[in-house]
Amino acid sequence: MSSEEVPAGAPHDAPRHAGGPIAIVAGHGEFARGVISAVQHITGYGARLLPLIIHGLGPADIEDALLRLVDESGARVIFTDLPAGSCTIAAGRVARARPDVLVVTGVSLPALLYFVMHEGAAPADAARQAIDRARTALRVVGGATRGD
Repeated sequence: MSSEEVPAGAPHDAPRHAGGPIAIVAGHGEFARGVISAVQHITGYGARLLPLIIHGLGPADIEDALLRLVDESGARVIFTDLPAGSCTIAAGRVARARPDVLVVTGVSLPALLYFVMHEGAAPADAARQAIDRARTALRVVGGATRGD
């Protein structure tokens, strides 16, 4: 698919982005591919996120892969799935080695949607604002009332 095509299932007025990835999403299993697929489907901006699938990788391998992706892509934000998971530990080491890299843990679809839609913002600013957006997206709907 060229950067000028709207992906199947995306709104026909979905924004297009021809540039390279601006953030890395790292997580267990198919987490990264799954949330990036959802971002692509909703916005057409999935290409702004680069997945790191850690299946079969040890801690040093994850760190090496993240360093390589940061250096090759120019990404300055790494989103991870779990606050204390192996991706976050490795990403923290990358952030110490590359002080201009920001790590966001416990990422969710609302956070990634906000992030990719704010192309003109500095990546660190967009990431911090995305965290606030993700917090407000959490809701409990229905279910038993308190004390039941």
